[in-house]
Amino acid sequence: MTDRKFRVGIIGADTQASWAGASHVPALAAQPSLVLAGVATRREDSARAAAEAFGAERWYADPYELIRDDGIDVVTVAVKVPAHYDLVMAALKAGKAVYSESPLGSTLAETEAMAAASKSLHTAIGLQGRHNPAVRRAAELVTSGKLGRLLSARVDATTFGYGPQTTSNYDYFNKAASGASFMTITSAHVLDVIEAVLGNITEVDARVALLWPEIEVVDTREISAREIPDHLDLIAKTASGAPVSVQVLAGVPAGDARFTFEIRGSEGRLTLTGNHLAGAQVGDLSLTATVAFTPPDAPIATGVGPTAADFWAGAAINVGEVYASLARDLIAGTYKTPGFDHALRNSRLVAAVERAARTGERQRDLG
Repeated sequence: MTDRKFRVGIIGADTQASWAGASHVPALAAQPSLVLAGVATRREDSARAAAEAFGAERWYADPYELIRDDGIDVVTVAVKVPAHYDLVMAALKAGKAVYSESPLGSTLAETEAMAAASKSLHTAIGLQGRHNPAVRRAAELVTSGKLGRLLSARVDATTFGYGPQTTSNYDYFNKAASGASFMTITSAHVLDVIEAVLGNITEVDARVALLWPEIEVVDTREISAREIPDHLDLIAKTASGAPVSVQVLAGVPAGDARFTFEIRGSEGRLTLTGNHLAGAQVGDLSLTATVAFTPPDAPIATGVGPTAADFWAGAAINVGEVYASLARDLIAGTYKTPGFDHALRNSRLVAAVERAARTGERQRDLG
């Protein structure tokens, strides 16, 4: 072990109830080997305000100044997806460890380029749901064989987003060119949790739907066209042998939010459950089973950022586990944290699901 503190700079940490402020900031506060050293936004006033609110030593109105700063060891990219490529590539060129939100790139080609450029560097991708302590314990339980032969699995997942209304600052999620869609965010997170527990998805048959093609932008009273699907039904085969059926439903009201992942085996079953509005990747999850198991570890981070809305309660839990894994790698010189190669696999999986839905043909040999 080492007493060294690795200094983290967050690009995109502002005080306007941002994801970075709600999740990354409190997640870092719980890490003994990491410290929030700097924050960067595109404006001087917002950067200075973020540094003051979050207790960062430095602020930058130019994110590339943060990247060039020799006092920053880890660069976290928590901005809109179209801006990921240039920032991530600059950080990799500077030899920094990089934690990027998911999806890594706006396109598969961008993701491939960033994954290729990240070789020999420490990276982490924001597919944080797989890091949840209950998900990790469920994976161990499956691997242990206590459930017997795996017979089937079913996932029901929801999100409040991608419904009939939006605000203007989030309307870009409805546009295909943004790379940040129901498929690449909500569905991608669900698929990654499935793979974390049951092994790689090796075969998919999928159908998508566009339930709300016209969206009300509530703050401008305009109508916006949604260009991407907002519903997914999928049947998949996994490396563990268990077939899994999946439904991801968007636009649900608060009282209907749920995540249920049930696995049935010849000797027992387990269930992962959650109810965060934004999806399984955001809040905590609970694990129950009909066979004996060691309870999941307590989350490392449970706090909420000083500017976060109540909606984001629990947002730091899984992000904190990513940072803890990255810190262990930085200290030991290992590369166990799922990074940009993992991000590439997830992007290719989403592309295969979209292809299956578009062609009506089952996609095989995915892993």
